[in-house]
Amino acid sequence: MMAGKGLEKVDVGALSAEQQEKLRQFKIKTRIDNEKYLRSHPEVEILISDFLSDVILKRPADVREFAADHFTNPNLHVVIGSKMQGNSDME
Repeated sequence: MMAGKGLEKVDVGALSAEQQEKLRQFKIKTRIDNEKYLRSHPEVEILISDFLSDVILKRPADVREFAADHFTNPNLHVVIGSKMQGNSDME
């Protein structure tokens, strides 16, 4: 007889009801925290929007290299600041 026979059907990674509830609460809290952060940092939306626009317009062959260049641009804060200023002028 093999040791552990019949255990292959047991999901060792399964969470108890208490663990599932804690995980659910953690997910909700994380989502709320993320939403609060994004609302208090409008530059994130502009940063992502600007990057995606460049990707769509320029269609780089290597998106990873393009992203690395894009996000390490020493003038990125100036570009984003200018776009944020432009958005506040429109409001």
